[in-house]
Amino acid sequence: MGSVSKRLSAILQAKANKALDKAENPVEMLDLSYEKQQENLQKVRRALADVTTAKKRLELQASQLQAQADKLQDQAKQALAQGNEDLAREALSRRSTLASQLQDMGTQHDQVAKQQQQLETTEQRLSAEIEQFRTKKETLKASYTASQAETGIGEAVSGISESMSDAGVTLQRAQDKIADMQARAGAMDELMDSGALPDALGGPKDDIQAQLDAASGSGQVDAELAALKSQMAAGSLPAGGTSNGGGSDEEPEGQK
Repeated sequence: MGSVSKRLSAILQAKANKALDKAENPVEMLDLSYEKQQENLQKVRRALADVTTAKKRLELQASQLQAQADKLQDQAKQALAQGNEDLAREALSRRSTLASQLQDMGTQHDQVAKQQQQLETTEQRLSAEIEQFRTKKETLKASYTASQAETGIGEAVSGISESMSDAGVTLQRAQDKIADMQARAGAMDELMDSGALPDALGGPKDDIQAQLDAASGSGQVDAELAALKSQMAAGSLPAGGTSNGGGSDEEPEGQK
């Protein structure tokens, strides 16, 4: 049962990968990757801006503390000048506290400055890499578009070739059919000329009727031939004579 489940899982995974590969558009994937890299770069730039702001704030605070420390130094001098040693000691004590704060702030400033430098290096490196990726992305997109066009042309040419092949087969079949019909028409003409086929206008005839008609025609000719022989034997139609009673061409004297 476990092996069947594994095989089924592998088949489903293969089909899913095939469907994903088919649905995946390289141009869209490249644009999406470029957008993600741009988002990461924006995050680095925002972090760099925050660190720079923090460093500037520390510098401003340190400047203010340094101004207070200098003021306390002057106040301690004035107190001593007036012979007020206790007041001078108080001023110097406060100045010492500020000095400790300034030292801590200086340490923080150095750390923030180091972070700023690291972020600046990262931002420059990412910017260069993203620019290179953008150039490659546009090149790949152009290549993909050209490949798509070439594939479309190939498919179109293949379709045209198949269509022309089908058209050639259709043309050949039409030519064969026309030649067959022409041959049949020629054969019909020959049969009609030879009398092998009955005349469509004369109606259908059978062989017995044809023989009867032929015998009737022959009998009529024989009858006419016999009558002609009888007339010639009786002298009613002498050789070279006419059909007006057999008189000569000369008329009787009394009729002249």
